[in-house]
Amino acid sequence: MQPGGDRCAPRRGAQRAFWIGQADPITYRPGKGKRGRAPRGRRRTEHRGDFRLDSAHLLELLNQGGLTVYPLAVGSIITLAVFLERLWRYRGIAAGTRALTRETIEALVARDTDRARSLCEKSKQPVAKIFLEAMRWKNVALEDLERVIATSRQEAAIDLKRGVWIVGTIGSLAPYVGLFGTVVGIIRAFGDMAEHGAGGFEVVASGISEALVATAAGLAVAIIALMFFNYLQTRAGAIAGVYARSCERFLQALLFVEAASADREREGAHGQLVPAR
Repeated sequence: MQPGGDRCAPRRGAQRAFWIGQADPITYRPGKGKRGRAPRGRRRTEHRGDFRLDSAHLLELLNQGGLTVYPLAVGSIITLAVFLERLWRYRGIAAGTRALTRETIEALVARDTDRARSLCEKSKQPVAKIFLEAMRWKNVALEDLERVIATSRQEAAIDLKRGVWIVGTIGSLAPYVGLFGTVVGIIRAFGDMAEHGAGGFEVVASGISEALVATAAGLAVAIIALMFFNYLQTRAGAIAGVYARSCERFLQALLFVEAASADREREGAHGQLVPAR
C-alpha cells in the first residue's frame, strides 16, 4: 500500500477479478476462459448462432420423439382430412338455403304449390328435404306441423356436425399423448444413467430430447385441432341458424296457403267469402 493511499482500495489483481466476476484473482487471456477454454456464456451464444431449424432438422427432431410421435402424426392427418371435408360440405350451403327459401316462398305466395314442390325436389340443399316433409302434411294443427319441421331441422343440424367430434377428441387427447412420450423419455434417461453407472448431461441427453420433442409435438397437434374444432362448431351453428330462420319463413308461407285454401272452400260451399276466425 502506497503512503497516503486509500486502505479500502482494492489491488489491481483483485479489481480485475471483480470485473470478470470471479472470487479469486485469475488472469484470463483474450477470448479464453479458465483452463484455456472460452467462457461458458460465449460458447452458448456461438452455439445458438449456428442453430437452424430447417425441414431436415425438424424431421430429425420428430424422429427422436420416439413412438409417441406416430400417433400424433396420424391424428394430425385425420384432423386435416375432416377439416377439409367439412369445409367442402359447408361451401355455399348458407347462400343456397336462402335462395331456395326465397323462391319457394314466392311460389307459395302465388299459390303455386306444384312449383314449390318441384323446386324442392330439384334442389340439393338439405333444407329442401325439410320443406318437402312439411308439404306432405295437410290439415294438421299448427303445433303438430311445427314439431315436424323442428324434428327435420334437428336432423339436418346434426348432419352438419358429422365428424367434428373426431377433431375435438384429437385436440383433447394430443397433449396427453405428448405427456406420455415425456414420461417415457424421462424413464429412458434415468435407465441409461443407471446402466452406465454415472451421471452427466451426455448420458441423459437422448432421453430428455425425446421427452421434449414428444411434448412439443403433442401441444402443436392439440393447438391446431382445437382451432379447427372451434371454427367448425361456429360454422355449423351459423348454418343451423340459417335453417331455423328459413323454416320459420316457410312455415308462415305454408300457413298462408292453407288459410287461402280454406277460404276458397268456404266460398265454394256458401257462395260467398267468409272471413276466417
